[in-house]
Amino acid sequence: MSIVDKFLSKRQSDPAAEMAFVDHIEELRWHIIRSLLAIIICAIVVFFNIEWIFDRIILGPAHTDFISYKVLCRLGEMIHVSALCLQEIKLEFQNTELSGQFMMSFSVSFMIGFIVAFPYIFWQFWKFVKPALKPSELKMARGIVFWTSLLFFVGVAFAYYVIAPFTINFFAAYQLSPSFKNIITMANYYDTMSDLILGMGLVFELPVVVFFLSRVGILTPKLMRSKRNYAILIIFVLAAVITPPDWFSIWLVAIPLIMLYEAGISISSRAEKQRRRKEMLNN
Repeated sequence: MSIVDKFLSKRQSDPAAEMAFVDHIEELRWHIIRSLLAIIICAIVVFFNIEWIFDRIILGPAHTDFISYKVLCRLGEMIHVSALCLQEIKLEFQNTELSGQFMMSFSVSFMIGFIVAFPYIFWQFWKFVKPALKPSELKMARGIVFWTSLLFFVGVAFAYYVIAPFTINFFAAYQLSPSFKNIITMANYYDTMSDLILGMGLVFELPVVVFFLSRVGILTPKLMRSKRNYAILIIFVLAAVITPPDWFSIWLVAIPLIMLYEAGISISSRAEKQRRRKEMLNN
């Protein structure tokens, strides 16, 4: 029987029972170990298929036959927006370090291993936090592992299939002068891809973060509404940084982020009502 199971069993007979600090640390250690093992196992599977994964997935947006280019171009033809038909990419990559390609295989393996193992990692985190919550709080957080994982994967997919093609296409074609030739280092390309994918995956967790901050009273819908203009400005600045400098591309990235913010306001409003109802019942 684990430390948490023993604690939950004790709590049934004594609702005021608390877990010792040392037990907290020990339990956290095992959750971290299990999460790392999940990442390592997934990374090993990726590593044994690294050539195919690197060529077809990591370098996917650098290929002219990438699915997003075809879909976006067809969509552009349907709605008469030529900006969606991206020009043909001509990328040349180079490796500047002796062990660069070998170390890159490890980096890619662990990044994809983390993405694949994310639901299990969050589940381990949730198992650690869960004993500290009351039954009413657990009821409100029902399905959190599913929704958190879903939002993360949606963010990853959005970055990979939408943001990455526009970003790579723009910077690959941009030239200060015809005298300069773009020869991209493998490390720089991978850093750009990993930052976009993991960054958007985490950004899409905004509704979950808003819910919990609202539940503890740190964030309120009134505050979010009053700061909406600043938030929208920040979103457009972020979109302008990670996309080509045309308004359509900026809107393409900004709209989903604005929708997330608006969804956060609704979630915050609901969480605040639940918190006030609970306070009234306690009083």
